[in-house]
Amino acid sequence: MKALKIILIIIATLAALVAIYAYRNMNYDYLNTNFMEKTGEKLGFIEKQAVLYDGSVLNYGEGPSNGPPLLLLHGQQTTWKDYAKVLPDLSKEFHIFAVDYYGHGKSSKDTSKYKANIIGQDLIWFMDNVIKEPAYVTGHSSGALLSAWLGANNPENVIGLILEDGPFFSTENGRAENTFAYKGFENIHNYLNQQEIDSYTHYSLLYDPMIDLINKQGGDIWEKWIKTPALSYMEKHPGEIPRLWFYPPKIGVNAIFELTRNMQDGTGDYDLYFGNTFYDFTWFDGFNQEETLKKIMAPTLVMQVNPSKDTAPSYYDKDGMLLSAMDREDSKKVCSLIKNSQYITGFNSMHDIHADCPKQFVDAVLNFKKQVETGTFAPDK
Repeated sequence: MKALKIILIIIATLAALVAIYAYRNMNYDYLNTNFMEKTGEKLGFIEKQAVLYDGSVLNYGEGPSNGPPLLLLHGQQTTWKDYAKVLPDLSKEFHIFAVDYYGHGKSSKDTSKYKANIIGQDLIWFMDNVIKEPAYVTGHSSGALLSAWLGANNPENVIGLILEDGPFFSTENGRAENTFAYKGFENIHNYLNQQEIDSYTHYSLLYDPMIDLINKQGGDIWEKWIKTPALSYMEKHPGEIPRLWFYPPKIGVNAIFELTRNMQDGTGDYDLYFGNTFYDFTWFDGFNQEETLKKIMAPTLVMQVNPSKDTAPSYYDKDGMLLSAMDREDSKKVCSLIKNSQYITGFNSMHDIHADCPKQFVDAVLNFKKQVETGTFAPDK
């Protein structure tokens, strides 16, 4: 009888632990949707909207004035809240302005605005009319491209630049086609040009380029452990993004589902037509990356992730496809074109350094700020 009681206690304990584990995985705030309610308001952040001369709207989060302005430009398929993990520490040293650029978050969804030059001009307006003084500028991924554009075209208002794993040169026509990122844009393009499947999440479970990458790890992982249970979840919860209870946030599977949210099927605010401009290269109309980088005079910190364990020491898979935003030759070229630049790596992240390595990111940014303010910033030789 005593042994049975012990067994029942063990079973009950294990059941409770599994329930807690499942609850955390199912309710984790993957896209920092609740940042303002949980943390932002306590830190003094306010979400605002700036209306431009033509009626366009730029949504942004503004922090307390604790230092010089810092303009933050997120990567694709996210919002300004993607910086949630680093905002508490950065806001102690800066006056944060984190913007949703067009096609994202609560900012305008106007396809005629989905070009680097046009977004850049409106960000200059934002700096002139909202920030109203010179600022540090940091951008992640396509936000890094926009940050570089600002450094080249609004030099008098840029104190310093932080370019976080930007896809420089790998996004150009003739090169992009053999990158993992472009395969994702191709998936978006194909979805927008079909009528059979309404849900982009459902479509991605069938055709996303991530399928091949995951299945290369061995077996039929995607089919058995991701696609089948996710489709089952969607069948039971129509219109919802799937959440699989057995995947913790660190694994990233539920985060992949969250990134499929979009305005076309009503699950989110991201406009898939923004991604389509990277497929047909119209986002780059009139934007010469090499000439842009040559024009940057401000002190610039160029951040790059480490190669993944599956590709090291290169950034390419065994078939020669670029899995990262850029390779080492690209980052060397960026630094050679920006004469006043430093290069930093050592980040064990697939791409989103500020989310995956928040302490390293904050330390690098604050060290950069200190060097600029004390006049000790020295470009790499």
